[in-house]
Amino acid sequence: MNKPYSFSIDEMNGIVEDTYAKIINECENLKKNTNCPNEQVVALLSVIASNYAISNKKNKN
Repeated sequence: MNKPYSFSIDEMNGIVEDTYAKIINECENLKKNTNCPNEQVVALLSVIASNYAISNKKNKN
């Protein structure tokens, strides 16, 4: 069984927080520039997440 991964406190306060803020900002830009509803943003994020889930299964990460 694979050991669960956790970000370190430094990563959580650094790169993870920065990445989260950038994703939120880009989603807001998408909504602003396309007038799409939140549901469309959620659908896009779901597609992106599924790409990583598939990658993890193939690489067993």
